[in-house]
Amino acid sequence: MILDGPTVATLTARLSEVDRRRAARYPGGRGGRQPVHTCYVPANQVGPRTPVQWGEQALRAFDEHGFDLGPDLAERVRAKLRTEPVEDLRIDFEDGYGAPDTEDEDAERAAGHLTRWHADGIAPFASGLRIKSFDTPALTRRGIRTLDIFLSALGEPPPGFVITFPKVTSAEQVSVFADLLEVVEQRAGWPLTFEIQVETTQAIVDADGMLAIPRLIAAGGPRVVGLHFGTYDYTAACGLGAGQQHLAHHACDFARHVMQVSAAGTGVRLSDGSSNVLPVGDTAAVLRAWQVHYGLVRRSLEHGFFQGWDLHPAQLVTRYAAVYGYYRESLAGDARRLATYAARADGGILDEPATAQALSASLLRAVDCGAATAEEVTQATGLHLDDLRAYHLR
Repeated sequence: MILDGPTVATLTARLSEVDRRRAARYPGGRGGRQPVHTCYVPANQVGPRTPVQWGEQALRAFDEHGFDLGPDLAERVRAKLRTEPVEDLRIDFEDGYGAPDTEDEDAERAAGHLTRWHADGIAPFASGLRIKSFDTPALTRRGIRTLDIFLSALGEPPPGFVITFPKVTSAEQVSVFADLLEVVEQRAGWPLTFEIQVETTQAIVDADGMLAIPRLIAAGGPRVVGLHFGTYDYTAACGLGAGQQHLAHHACDFARHVMQVSAAGTGVRLSDGSSNVLPVGDTAAVLRAWQVHYGLVRRSLEHGFFQGWDLHPAQLVTRYAAVYGYYRESLAGDARRLATYAARADGGILDEPATAQALSASLLRAVDCGAATAEEVTQATGLHLDDLRAYHLR
């Protein structure tokens, strides 16, 4: 033997600290369900039936204007709009909010509505609020005050509660916000998490020319659970003209790729941005907006962004049409490949464990959102959902 045991042990011992840091920084994917979207509703427009009303408005738009879907897919979308139209809802006190003179009252009132939704059984799977940014001292104070009023009125946050922290420009802002939530947890006993909105150029590349997102995630620690892309602030910050400020622009692709690489393996989830082409007006205008939204949702899914923003109830039609179509088109092929991998059979494709993980994740997402049933997936794969989860978490 050329290499003796003591020599190897001495050299490899230097890797133990590297391994520890890597395991802490990259714990792997976050288990459990991820919503397919986040609906933003201005705080002064939130009411006692908002989640249900979004579904009702979406169904009316679908009935009035139609959308070219096959009968099976159309009925699945309708069923979703009747039973769970909103998966995640953010009560907005930032860009979408236009009543600063009544922000205290709106914060207390909106928190009461969120409590009522849960009591009435109509609450979305996930929910929360978006506060103002820390851009200026005045905005910082206002954002903190709104958060304090909202949380005080809400009491213990419900399951799936998350806070959106917008227009981040530095790791110090994230660190301060995480410390504020630590104070809340120490005093009230409520564990709180937040998502960082990536909508400034400084959130992509910092003043030192370094990728900023790894530092942002590190500054927030385990409280950071998501990165949400902000289409219009980001494209405007890049100097793009109004006609080029859209989600399919290559500038957005660059930002998304940075987000994707920076968050990979950290357990921090990604959400794409929105389309401001709203499905309103006559049928021709609604159909044009739906085609734009449908295409952008499909594009996001193909880029590995499985969540996005919705700004109008009628966008739920094309959100679920695109999401359901995407998962159902790949269902048979994904199931067959995973079944072949599980059986260690020769299926003509040599899949790696990482691919089996991706296949199981896709099938689980399909079940979570209602694109497929657990029975369909089990029948197609021969595997129980617990088996899929085991692959997904490896």
